[in-house]
Amino acid sequence: MKPTQQNHSVAEQLSLIRRIGYSIFPGMARQREKPRGYRHFFNTLILHFRPRAVPERTLRFTLTWGLGGMAVVLVFMLLGTGLLLKFAYEPFPGRAYDSILRLQNEVLFGQLIRNIHHWSANLLLVVVFLHFLRVFFTGAFHPPRQFNWIFGLGLFLTVLLSNFTGYLLPWDQLAYWAITICTGMLEYMPFVGAEVQHWIRSGREIGPATLSNFYAIHTAILPACIIILMAFHFWRVRKAGGLVMPRGPDEDAPSRGETVPTIPNLILREVVVALVLIAIIMAWSVFFNAPLEAKANPGLSPNPTKAPWYFMGFQEMLLHFHPLFALFVIPFLIMFALVSIPYIRYPERTAGVWFVSLKGRRMALVGAVAGTIATPIGILIDEYMIDFVAWVPGVPSAISNGVIPLAIILAGAWGFYSMTKRRYAATKEETVQMIFVFFVTAFVILTVTGIWFRGTAMKLAWP
Repeated sequence: MKPTQQNHSVAEQLSLIRRIGYSIFPGMARQREKPRGYRHFFNTLILHFRPRAVPERTLRFTLTWGLGGMAVVLVFMLLGTGLLLKFAYEPFPGRAYDSILRLQNEVLFGQLIRNIHHWSANLLLVVVFLHFLRVFFTGAFHPPRQFNWIFGLGLFLTVLLSNFTGYLLPWDQLAYWAITICTGMLEYMPFVGAEVQHWIRSGREIGPATLSNFYAIHTAILPACIIILMAFHFWRVRKAGGLVMPRGPDEDAPSRGETVPTIPNLILREVVVALVLIAIIMAWSVFFNAPLEAKANPGLSPNPTKAPWYFMGFQEMLLHFHPLFALFVIPFLIMFALVSIPYIRYPERTAGVWFVSLKGRRMALVGAVAGTIATPIGILIDEYMIDFVAWVPGVPSAISNGVIPLAIILAGAWGFYSMTKRRYAATKEETVQMIFVFFVTAFVILTVTGIWFRGTAMKLAWP
């Protein structure tokens, strides 16, 4: 298709969108008289959160895949359904489980409301993680957006904590023992682990005070934090000039180009994505119930006892590393690396280019394949062949099962980094991206292994 024909096609599509949008938001037709009444209020309210006009190129769905908007929709679905659940839930160990049963069996649409809340919370974690990957792979962390990258990480952790604190509230076997495992990991933090564990549990064991703390944090503190961080996150996006401008690998940094009114061009797209997402959540919640096992029994632990799925990667690492390294040193190194990414000096700023360049795409694929191959092999070798504790007798286990294997992994990663950098004559950003893909792939495989390939006594087994 010739460029002129392509431009005409785009113009016709935008014209159709405007006509549809103006039928929904007639108050914002540019050549109509100034809107009055509720439409004026509604449109003005929208424009407090969105600019009046956006670059036409940023409307491409494949730039963001609507992930940021999906996260907002899910947050408000969680707030709405969570508020409804508070009318039926009783945060006391003796009554929490029974209140869930009563909600599901006696309250009109109670089961559906709980299902929506449960699946929205799990999907929110997936969407936020994918949004995090999208921001990284489009280079949207480069200045002036580097500080917003930090706030995005904070939002991700807040969403993670919100899921974690809500996990205990049903007070069934699944929730009780998963939280027991997770809070038990805290004692391996150096110097302050025991105090932090005691503070979170409000005692030595999980009990009424623990449930009360989790309920208060889950229903009051964390929602407020999410709303505040989310508002600030969007404000920083707008302050940075909006979404990063998409461009091809060999294309110079584009100007803003032609702009189109936010209403209806952007808002209509966001409404469509929101409605599709809500429909999917509703349909899934109708056919699949949120899990609920037997009432929590502190004297009878299931076998195996597993953490929530989003912490299974760390529980899997706990099987291969000393607890100090699996639960403190490695997570600290991960967070330090993620925070450092936007502050590394790159020779070129490639914001808006998917995977940095054509070479970067090939190197990202190499990183994914290497992580997919190396991680299962490492798990099998550690499970059946290597025992550093036995091989290095008399040495503290923190060294034999912590320092040594971690040093081997970091040395291997550095060798992989150096070899591929020379092999592809790659830039720093292309190579950093490859290492990032390698470790993300490795962590995903650790999570999958922990969820589906660990059986009785956490031994490897087919699902």
